[in-house]
Amino acid sequence: MTEWPVHAHITGPIVMIGFGSIGKGTLPLIERHFHYDKSRFVVIDPEDKDRKLLDDRGIRFIHQAVTRENYRKLLGPLLTDGGGQGFCVNLSVDTSSVDIMEFCREIGVFYIDTVVEPWAGFYFDSKLGPEKRSNYALRETVLAARRKSPGGTTAVSCCGANPGMVSWFVKQALLNIAGDLKLKFKEPKTREEWGRLAKKVGVKGIHIAERDTQRAIKPKPIEVFVNTWSVEGFLSEGMQPAELGWGTHEKKLPKNGFRHNTGCQAAIYLTQPGANTRVRSWTPTAKGQYGFLVTHNESISIADYFTLRDGRKVVYRPTCHYAYHPCNDAVLSLHELFGQAGKRQPAIHILDEHEIADGIDELGVLLYGHKKNAYWYGSQLSIDETREIAPYQNATGLQVTSAVLAGMVWAIENPKAGIVEADEMDFRRCLEVQMPYLGPVIGAYTDWTPITDRPGLFKEDIDKRDPWQFSNVLVG
Repeated sequence: MTEWPVHAHITGPIVMIGFGSIGKGTLPLIERHFHYDKSRFVVIDPEDKDRKLLDDRGIRFIHQAVTRENYRKLLGPLLTDGGGQGFCVNLSVDTSSVDIMEFCREIGVFYIDTVVEPWAGFYFDSKLGPEKRSNYALRETVLAARRKSPGGTTAVSCCGANPGMVSWFVKQALLNIAGDLKLKFKEPKTREEWGRLAKKVGVKGIHIAERDTQRAIKPKPIEVFVNTWSVEGFLSEGMQPAELGWGTHEKKLPKNGFRHNTGCQAAIYLTQPGANTRVRSWTPTAKGQYGFLVTHNESISIADYFTLRDGRKVVYRPTCHYAYHPCNDAVLSLHELFGQAGKRQPAIHILDEHEIADGIDELGVLLYGHKKNAYWYGSQLSIDETREIAPYQNATGLQVTSAVLAGMVWAIENPKAGIVEADEMDFRRCLEVQMPYLGPVIGAYTDWTPITDRPGLFKEDIDKRDPWQFSNVLVG
């Protein structure tokens, strides 16, 4: 694309918190797709290793951490400087999404993030216990903030590739399956109508099924955690308990599975780290594969969004969880980490676009249990195409940053929507903005199930009557 569309005008300041791999990748997309005052664009980060990108552009950089103690005093003047309506783009770790979001709404400033992030120390606080360290608990703080202050200035919660884009993929995939089954239906407009369509289609569950085949030019060194996106982010969520939306078709909880005592009740958690929990899943390139059941907000929000109730009784809900096979170097890094009882490597490294030989990030949603068995719909973005269309990032990063772009556009076009999750946004508009950055976006049916090709050499407790039981998906 030689000319990129300008989607909106940001009339006030832009404050980006965090300038890691996602911040760097989001920068050129903001430059392409918005009119804004560059003199009021500010980036804040406690590390300054990439500040040259900002210095070359004349963008102000503040070399500082945003903390519980300073966030109001630091952000307030920056977000209100010069008038207009500012935009806070929170792409950092160790900063409370809810606190900053609520402050932005107090002063009438747009807000977006890619995860419900807590202040530093939360993820590794053994005193909290697994239930309180969960994404379920973090999401409930966002829902509580929305109940306390409904409506008002738009704040978009959890809008990256996943969570974020995958919620839009689920709706498109559901429409595709319903059409292929030749069902009579009108495109849903409300949350309940989407739930009714999912039930009518017969979707038992959804995997956020991802395979990252990007291959580094140089092999992973020992004692270095290598990844294609934030190592800090991956380790934080990977050491939380494995979590999944819990569907109405499931017959029994896992042995170490627990329900929550409060909140929406859409999910359960396992008393083991998600990055050390394997599940069986499928993507078009890898076919059947092992993925890690890493906790993610969308596992809960999607299951919650499609829940149908008769009074207080839940009559339909799909199971939903992440099934993530990261790049090979990240898999080796996890083996190394858990082999040393979860001790983090002394060095970390994120592969940039110049350090990758080839490969794609195949990220989509696998809707299963219906009459056509299972359907994967998603992006097959390659590193080669990424290099052609956007700088400073690999394929994994561009799937995230383009979703941030879509969420920003939607927020400006819907300025008084209050606090929203990706599931509640206009999926067509968001994908329209994002599609130029996603490479091939395909749909593929498969007859694979979690009990396909189990060799039978050892005795297994398999539910053959319902192949899509989570007990068949979980690797023992």
